[in-house]
Amino acid sequence: MGKTSKDKRDVYYRLAKEEGWRARSAFKLLHIEQAFGIFDGVQRAVDLCAAPGSWSQVLAKKLLRSSLTDDEKLAVKIIAVDLQAMAPLPGVVQIQGDITKESTAEAIIGHFSSDAQQKAQLVVCDGAPDVTGVHEMDEYMQNQLIVSALSIATFVLEPGGKFVAKIFKGNDNCLLESQMRTFFTNFCIFKPPSSRPSSIEAFVVCSGFRLPTGYIPQIINPARDDIRALSLKTGSETNRRLVPFIACGDLNGSLGDDVVGLMDDITLEDVEMAYDSFMKSDSTDDFKDVLNDVFQQEIAQRKKQTSQ
Repeated sequence: MGKTSKDKRDVYYRLAKEEGWRARSAFKLLHIEQAFGIFDGVQRAVDLCAAPGSWSQVLAKKLLRSSLTDDEKLAVKIIAVDLQAMAPLPGVVQIQGDITKESTAEAIIGHFSSDAQQKAQLVVCDGAPDVTGVHEMDEYMQNQLIVSALSIATFVLEPGGKFVAKIFKGNDNCLLESQMRTFFTNFCIFKPPSSRPSSIEAFVVCSGFRLPTGYIPQIINPARDDIRALSLKTGSETNRRLVPFIACGDLNGSLGDDVVGLMDDITLEDVEMAYDSFMKSDSTDDFKDVLNDVFQQEIAQRKKQTSQ
């Protein structure tokens, strides 16, 4: 299908054609960089859901600067991941894979270092599902994609790393912020000037990556997996507490029906144990404040149910 007259009138569409970018979305990443300096100090980056490759183009241009020495250029690693094949890009290694599979995370790590000690410093994801036009459904499906991208990031990011991903912005993003702050010290939602005003898209920009104490990275696919059973497989109490929370619901803070069903199986003792463990963890005070009321309400509700 050809471009509409509206597309052709769009200034960023024309600029993308003039400057040789594969898509106008290149300017979104460029504007995020201008606002947050996400490329500062970065030599190793991963572009998830990369096709057709405009964000990988930006990464290559910004990280493989002509001013670098040959040795510095050799240290730059850019990995582009997508289920679809895309035309080659100089300086970019492509992996054709599914970001909901652990084998994809292992393949990404393998390109950085054989002993997996030298990980990515930046993970970006401009992916989005096919929209249905039903806002709540589109928002929910986009959140599942964010969970998959975040899962990959927990495997491949080094401590202090950065994460950028597309979201479909809702009226209340407290849940999303709490989810992201579980793994990052800094969180912001940003709508670049190149994002059309009529679009509900925005981007989470996170930095200061750190794994919660005791957390074991897992590939989380809420549409496919029994989330509670998945978290139990690791034997980690941290995973048992966090995975259902990370995977739950849409961006407005409501829980999906599948997660509600899982929560029904959790006892008062489970909730109290999770709360005690969480408050003793190394999570930030801000994050503890955010979830304290949630835990207290859940404990009160379960005590009420037990007494009836």
